[in-house]
Amino acid sequence: MCTAMNPNEAIENCDIIVCATTSKTPVFDGKLLEPGMHLNGIGSHTPDAREFDTTAILKSKVVVDSRESALAEAGDLIIPLDKGVISVEHIWAELGEIVAGKKKGRTSEDEITLFKSVGIAAEDVASAKVIYERAVRERKGLAIDPN
Repeated sequence: MCTAMNPNEAIENCDIIVCATTSKTPVFDGKLLEPGMHLNGIGSHTPDAREFDTTAILKSKVVVDSRESALAEAGDLIIPLDKGVISVEHIWAELGEIVAGKKKGRTSEDEITLFKSVGIAAEDVASAKVIYERAVRERKGLAIDPN
């Protein structure tokens, strides 16, 4: 177990950083990212909110759940796009493209990768299906008559 006094201290010596906040401002300083780190951004999901600063975005191979959704909702990407610091092409791939083998994910141990999710319905439905099937298999929960 580690104790950190602030987010910048918390990311020291981490391989994976998960941000699940509704922060309107970046959570940590992107200059502190080290080769090989992976970032998950799953909290902020409005055009004016961001968990990652522009430096973190610039240093990372960016993967999103949905380009269309990310470009409409992810302030982490929209803000540097609007400032002209990155272009739409900075988004390397959608997660589905990597899973399907159409694009490569990490290509070196030193690459910093970032997955930005704003949430799409398919993710929720897939998760619900897994939970439902497990509940049925383990005979958990309460069946409700729809009539």
